Amino acid sequence: MRTREWAGLAIAALCLTGCDRFWDQTSTTTTTTTSLSSGDIYVLNVATSQMNGFYVNAGTLTALSGNPYTLSAKPIAIAVAPNNAFLYVSTLGGIFVYTINTSTGQLTLGNSGQPISSDPASTMQVDSTSSWLVEGVSGASNLFAVHVNSSTGVLASNQEQTVVLPASTIEQVAISPDDTSVLVAMGSGGTATIVFNPNNSNPFSSVGTIGVKNAGGAALSVAFDPLISPATAPRLFYIGETVAISGSSNTGGLRAFNFSTGNEISGSPYAIGGLAPYSILPFSTGDYVYVVSRQTSSGSTGVIAGFSITSSNSAYTLTALGSSFNAGTNPQAIIEDSSHQFVFAVNFGGNPDLLGYTLDTTKAGYLDQVTSNATGTDPVQAGAIGALH
Repeated sequence: MRTREWAGLAIAALCLTGCDRFWDQTSTTTTTTTSLSSGDIYVLNVATSQMNGFYVNAGTLTALSGNPYTLSAKPIAIAVAPNNAFLYVSTLGGIFVYTINTSTGQLTLGNSGQPISSDPASTMQVDSTSSWLVEGVSGASNLFAVHVNSSTGVLASNQEQTVVLPASTIEQVAISPDDTSVLVAMGSGGTATIVFNPNNSNPFSSVGTIGVKNAGGAALSVAFDPLISPATAPRLFYIGETVAISGSSNTGGLRAFNFSTGNEISGSPYAIGGLAPYSILPFSTGDYVYVVSRQTSSGSTGVIAGFSITSSNSAYTLTALGSSFNAGTNPQAIIEDSSHQFVFAVNFGGNPDLLGYTLDTTKAGYLDQVTSNATGTDPVQAGAIGALH
């Protein structure tokens, strides 16, 4: 996730035409005990240039041995490989790889302590084969794919492939779970759609564009639905945009598109109760999607909007939940942990740095806050969060 996953060729053509145990030992923790399973999350603190983590078990957050991990430069973005063997951290000094001890969750800096890429990536994600790290640099007009060894996490070859984007603003990148498509939120330039194939020496090919919904709007976030068995492709993909909703002081919106056709679904865009949709979380069950807004028309306290997803004859409908959910100050990202029972949000402005939620047992899709944490000696500017898959 940044400090701030269409059917490949068919969608590109259409658009052309139309985390296991670690956290700062100084953290303070408020917890509510539940019967939840275990999981692990990873957080970057920008102000202190540190990486910290928690082991999440039965509603309790425990600082992991080895915390904090001191970084050589200020961190920007984080990505965990789907094989859960490696974690990548982008900093102002480049991208570094860490191996994850799956028994203890402790991290070991790889590649002899040297960056695998000099790019100060503002957003990045690893494909499902754990062999391509797709990343972009804020203000650049190129998207990069770094070829990595899925067994070691380091460069598979001295190879970094690139594709030219239609705009020079890169806000966020997402790879479809079937590894056929990449989305890039490009601010006022809309969203780039790129055909992707990890089996090719250069995984990028055709590039298309989805324009912003309304003049003055900006695409800030992108995401794909998970693969819901026995499906071989996601159902929907999403774009979070500013100035997408009319008739409201909170103009941020969630746009939803049918993956197989590339068409925006009926009812889209959906109001999210905020101005800046920084992060989108399609829940692993496929039943819900959540959007976190960095701010609202009334201030910098963020809000999480949730939607249930239903389908009939391959037509999909999103329905807003009856309530939104509070975040902290200027939230940056929202993720689901590997136990698939927790949702976490990090807040750049604190109040608190980290909030954890579970799904309500009586109100479908509702998020119940169960933990509130500092991730270091504040202010730490918690800017990015990742988790094991």
